[in-house]
Formats: sequence, structure tokens, C-alpha cells
Amino acid sequence: MRAITAFVLRHKLLVVLCWLAIAAAGFVTLSSTTHRLSTDFALPGQPGYVADQQIDALYHNGGGGQPTLVTATAPAGARISPAQADGVFTAAAHAAPGTRLADQVSTGDTKFTTTDGRTTFALLFTASGNGFGADTTTPKIQAAAQAAAPNGWHTGVTGFTQLSAGNTSSKGTSTTAEVMFGAIGALAVLAFVFSSLLAFLPLLMAAISIPSTFLLIDGLTYLTPVSMLVEFLVALIGLGVAIDYSLLVVTRWREERDNGADRQTAVENAMARAGHAVVFSGLTVGISLLAVLVVPVPFLRNMAVAGFFIPLVSLAVAITVLPALLATIGPHIDRPRLRHEAHASRPWSAWARFVLRHRKAAAALGAAGLLALLVPLTSIRLGEPTTDALAQTGPAHTTLSALTAGGIPSGTLAPIEILTTARSADGIATSLSAVPGVYTAFAPDNAAYRLDGKALVDVLAVHEPSTPAGKTEISAVQNAARNLPGVLGVGGAGPSQNDFIHAVYGDFPLMIAVISLLTLVLLARAFRSLVLAAKAVLFNLISVGAAYGVLVLVWQFGHGSRTLWNIPATGAVTVWVPIMVFAFLFGLSMDYEVFILTRMREEYDATGSTEQAVVTGIGRTGRLVTSAALILFLSFLSMSTAPDTDIKVLATGLGAGILLDALVVRSLLVPALVGWLGRWNWWLPGWLAAILRVDPSPLPAAERAADTATAIET
Repeated sequence: MRAITAFVLRHKLLVVLCWLAIAAAGFVTLSSTTHRLSTDFALPGQPGYVADQQIDALYHNGGGGQPTLVTATAPAGARISPAQADGVFTAAAHAAPGTRLADQVSTGDTKFTTTDGRTTFALLFTASGNGFGADTTTPKIQAAAQAAAPNGWHTGVTGFTQLSAGNTSSKGTSTTAEVMFGAIGALAVLAFVFSSLLAFLPLLMAAISIPSTFLLIDGLTYLTPVSMLVEFLVALIGLGVAIDYSLLVVTRWREERDNGADRQTAVENAMARAGHAVVFSGLTVGISLLAVLVVPVPFLRNMAVAGFFIPLVSLAVAITVLPALLATIGPHIDRPRLRHEAHASRPWSAWARFVLRHRKAAAALGAAGLLALLVPLTSIRLGEPTTDALAQTGPAHTTLSALTAGGIPSGTLAPIEILTTARSADGIATSLSAVPGVYTAFAPDNAAYRLDGKALVDVLAVHEPSTPAGKTEISAVQNAARNLPGVLGVGGAGPSQNDFIHAVYGDFPLMIAVISLLTLVLLARAFRSLVLAAKAVLFNLISVGAAYGVLVLVWQFGHGSRTLWNIPATGAVTVWVPIMVFAFLFGLSMDYEVFILTRMREEYDATGSTEQAVVTGIGRTGRLVTSAALILFLSFLSMSTAPDTDIKVLATGLGAGILLDALVVRSLLVPALVGWLGRWNWWLPGWLAAILRVDPSPLPAAERAADTATAIET
């Protein structure tokens, strides 16, 4: 770090100009970068995805796409005419070219009509699309159906797409607005921390880091598709990470200056200590993200690579641009000097002493809190939100309620689509109709369903795919279809969702093992201690598990989702969210562990006293870690204002995890257990020290003398 800092200080102007040019290029190309982000959530090699691709290639609709349900209802006291309703549905299908239609007339299946005989429905499989952006098809279908309906009839349109669109009363905020909200909150925290114009410096680092990261992602989009979700991650996680790293360096620089160091020496010392911690923190976050590469899902892998750029760029800016600016304009903007860093924070030092006096009780209390949040994790259910969590009012909700009241199950919104040979279709439909949990199955004998010697069989289950019963029904249909001659593939949203869960979480334990092992090695070298490294990894795993528990409580069970976002319980946690929460949170939480323990290590090396190391370490980093966590939390709070419910779920997991980690783990459990373990904290086997290429760092002379004196007295 001293060599890097010396180079930067010799070429300050060149370093700053280079980064400004990179950031400017990233800003100029930002619009084109975001437009090239992908909406592809492909699962190559998974049977459901393969079947969906075959269906889409042949029919250009259906497969993994959710159909639109159109209903026709006769006046009160009258029974619906399926033949007349077919005319209404045909008109609706013509409003969206390329649509495949299934209703009572085309299938001959009376289960398309409610038990009271007043309402009938049709499934409209519209042409394939990316599933994002404004829904322009539904209004056309709705208008065409109503125009074709006889006088006195009522028509309705529903489906997962329509219910999701009706779930939000507003369009949410733009990414720019979310970043501005997060930046304003961060500035307020930084103003409290520094009480000077230095508060603007970390924000300037974020302003350089974020567009620079987007520039790297721009290049990545030419090599591989990058998920549109990356836009939120870079903008808001990038804001928090860049500020956190800058906050650590600037705080240490201030401390050095307050202790008498000149301008250049203060920068060199700050980078040697805090800059060193920033590098290890950034590498830990990067390793956590790159470990997602073991998951065989392309869009998650690409998100991980793009996410890796966030800490990489942020730490690069923190160890190059920041020291150059601190050495030049730093003293001039460190005004007014309302807060000084010559001494450790008295409140935080007092807190550390209090925890040390009650270390066993503190450890028990912190562990009990985290374990309590781990309990809901045992009930986690992965999947997309159920219809109960979508629109509670509006025409789509009213239409679905009328269907379910008439005996049509909500599982009809997500048909299982089976590609078969044409001659086997009727027999397959009959066989699958008898599978437990199947509402009906049909294979219309028309050109929309039978092409080139192939046919489609649609199976309507009773329950929705995200429910336990729905998953069981999908598996039953898949197992039954597997044994039937003529079946070429089983697709649809439900099977694809099950395939996704299997593909992602089948390798999840491997991902955890890879991250944990690599992080353990990295931290053992950073702390020169195997015990501190192992404890850090264990605490991070527990805190991530507690964050999962919060996701289950808030979203799956709905304890807070309606109050905070006016969204009822989803009944499930979005399938891709837990793995991304783990990848980001494991690394981000480790930042604080590195900040605290590197300072404790430094104090222990200087004094030889574990308790003094705890008091000074917490006293020096307590306010820093809490402020950094608050800034990240505000970034995630900004992210939660996005219109997409999945992004809200992700933001909840990340925000809860950061707060739990900073307030419970780092402020309570870390000082309690470090104080309790005493000199064992600093243990590193000689053979491991040789492998890691660090000094074994035996106990300092002061502590060895104290141990010897204690032994003699005993």
C-alpha cells in the first residue's frame, strides 16, 4: 500500500484526470448501457426450459409465458352460451396477432364454465415477449372482448401479468431518483461523522465509481447478456460501497492529522492501515460474488460478474483518487473542524468496556437474537408471489375472484404445457386428467395446437406453482408424463420455476463452501489469525441466515410488507433473491468485520493486551461501522422504492442483514467473544503462516510477561 500510495502522490494530477475521463465516458454511455441490459432468464439444459424453447420455436407463444384469461359473464339469472362466448374470445385473440386460444368450444371441456353456468373463460397464449415494460396487449384484448360481447354481458381479463400490474398504485421511482434519495441520506450521515465539508468527499468518490462501473459493464454486455437487475445493484450498492470505503480512509487520515502527522505522512499512514483494510474488504466482496459462478444459471453468473465490478472499482478509486485528493484539497475542505479524531470515541469505548464486563451475557443475548431469526428460515418457501399477494382491488382481481367463486381454481393461471406427437395428444390429455391435483387437461384438434406432426396438451392444476400443493401437482404431472409414449417435453411457468430452484439451490451448498473457504484463507492472512478468520466466517453465515429469516417474516408471512409497501404476504420468497442476498451480504458484512478486527489486530500488536485491543478497536471503529451500515441501509431503502416487487424483496434482505450485522454481530458479539477468547484470538499455526507467507506473530512481550507472572502467582 505504501508503494501504491507513493506512486499516486507522485502523479496526483494524472491519476485524477484518468479517473475523471473514465467516469465521464461511463456517464456518456450510461443510456446505451442500460438499454443493452438483458431480460433473458434462460436455464439452458434444464428440461422445462428446453421444452419451452421448443414450444416457442414451433408456436411462437406459450411455453414459459403466462397466458391471459378472458372471461365472459351473462346477466344475472341467465346462463352463458359457450358458442357466443367463443365469438367474444376469438375477437379478443385477433386483437393480439399470433395468439393461441383455448376455450370450451375449442376443447369441448365443460370445466371452462363456472358451476353456476353464468361465466366461462378462455386462455389466450399471446406472442412471445420479454415480459418487461408497459403492458400494451391487455388493453387491446380487453377492448376487443367488450366490443364483441352481446348487450348485457360483462367481460374481464386477468392473469399473473395483469394482477402484477394492478399490484402497485404508482409506477415507483426511477433509478436516478433512488440514487439521489440514497445520496441525500448518505450526506446527512457523513455530515454527522465529519462535521465538515469533508462529508462531500466520499460522495465524490461514489460519483466517480458508479459511472466507471457502468463503463465496465458496458464492455461486458458485448461479451455476454447482463441482467437488467444489475442497473439497481450498481447504482445503489455501488453508492454504499464506495462511500463506506472512502469513509474508512478519510476517518483514518483525520486521525493521523489530529495526532500531528504532516499532510503527506497522514495520507501514507492512512493508506497503509485503512487502505490495506479496504483492499481486503473489496476482495472479500468480490470473492463472494464470483463464487456464484458455480451456479449453472447464466443470468445469475452474469449478474455476479457485473456485481464483482462494484467493489473492484470502488476499492480502486479509494486507493488512488482519494489519497491524491486528501493530499491536495483535503486540509482545505476539512472545515469547520467541529469534530476531532485524536482520541477514540468515548461513548463507543465505554460501550466496549461494558460489553467486556458482561461478555458472557452479551454473547448469549446476541446469539439468542440471531437464533430467533433463524427459526422462520425453516419455513422458507421459494417461488414467485401467489395471486393473494398481487392486486387486491381492480378489474384483474375482480375477474379472478369471480372465477374462483364459481369453482375455477387459481392454478388455471399457470398451465403446464406438454409438447407431444399429434397422434398421442388425445390419449396423453386423458391420462393426465386423472393425475391427482389436475383440474383438467385438453388437446384441441385445431391448427393453433397441432403443427408439423406435433401437438400441445395443456394441463390446468388446482393450485398455483409457488404453493406446496402446486409444486406437488407439477411434480406429479411431470412424473406421469415421463412414462407416456409420445411426450416430447414438459414446459410452462411452473415446471420452469421448479427447474430453476433445482439448478440454483442444488449447487447452493457448494457455493457456500467455496465462499467460506476462500474468505477464510483471505482473512487468515489479513488478521494473521485462524481463530479470528473462522469466527468472522461463522458470524457472517449466521447473520445471512438471520436475514433470510427476516425475508420469510416480512414477505412470505407478510409481517410488515403491507405496512411498508402496501403489499400483502407473497406466500413465497422470490426464487433468485436468497442466492444474491448471500453473495452480496456475505461480502458486505465482512467489510465491517475487516474494519474492526484489523484495528483490533493493530492495537494488540502495539499493546499486547486483548482487552485494550477490544476497547480501542471498538472505540475507533464503532461510529465508523455504524455510520457505514446506516449509509448502506439507506441505499437499500432507496432500492426498495423500485416498482418491481422482486427488487423490494432483495432490498429487504440486504438492508436487514446489514443492520443485524452492524448492530448485533459487530457491536455486541464481536467484542464479547474476542474478549472471552483472550489470547486464543491471535493463534495461527506455523505451517499455515508459512503457506500464507505471513509472520506467525507470537504473543507480544507484554502479554507473555503477564501470563508468566500469573503462572508464577498460581
